This record gives sequence, structure tokens and C-alpha cells, in this order.
Amino acid sequence: MSQIERIGVSLEPELLGAFDALIEKRGYPSRSEAIRDLIRRQIGEEKLGNPQATAVAAVFLVYNHHSTKLMAMLTGLQHSHLLQTISSLHIHLDHHDCLEVIVLRGSVGEINKTAENLISLKGVKLGRINLLAVETA
Repeated sequence: MSQIERIGVSLEPELLGAFDALIEKRGYPSRSEAIRDLIRRQIGEEKLGNPQATAVAAVFLVYNHHSTKLMAMLTGLQHSHLLQTISSLHIHLDHHDCLEVIVLRGSVGEINKTAENLISLKGVKLGRINLLAVETA
């Protein structure tokens, strides 16, 4: 940070007490850093409302690895969206189930479409996407 501006914030004692407890629980070094983090998080959430905003995402899929052709479909979808797929991780959970974590980069709209295509594949038991807005370099 090249320049820092100081601001004042007025809070009720109960709200400040709850905030201080949160700061301690999460291990923030100061109130200022906690407030900066909350502001960044809210700005990022607002950006995710724009389908053209740049983002990264982790798509989590739990599926039975015995499902017919599912692995080939997952790989095919990742390869067809190669510019978006950064990486993937395959984890064996038990004798039948696997967890696939696929990291995507691109516009919010493109990521959501690709993630929904992955999650809706026949044989996927559970799926979730976790998006983060990022600044373009």
C-alpha cells in the first residue's frame, strides 16, 4: 500500500465487543486489518454479480467412480474448456466415491456455465462451486 487514509468509525459497545471477539477468534492482528478484509470481501461479492467480471473458482464434485463414462465426460469437459481450467485434483474418498476439485479461471458467466455442466453430469452425487472475484492484471 503506497498510501493509507485514516477514517473513523462509530460503533455501539455491543457491536464493537462482538467485532473484537470475531477479530480474536479469526486471529486478525488489528481492527484495521479486519475492516480491510471485510471491505475487500464485500467488494468481491458485488463483482461476482457481474457475469463479465474476472474470477477464479473451485468446483467440488463427489461421484461414484464406477459410474459409466463419467470420468471420460469430466475429462472431456475440462479439455473443451482448457482456457478456463487451471488445474484439477482427484481424491479417493472410499472404495466407491471420489472427490474431484477443478479450478477454473475466466468470466463469472463462463465459469458458472462450465461448473453447472460439470455438476449436472449423470453420476455426480454432490457438487458445489466456490467463486472469488479477482483483479485483472
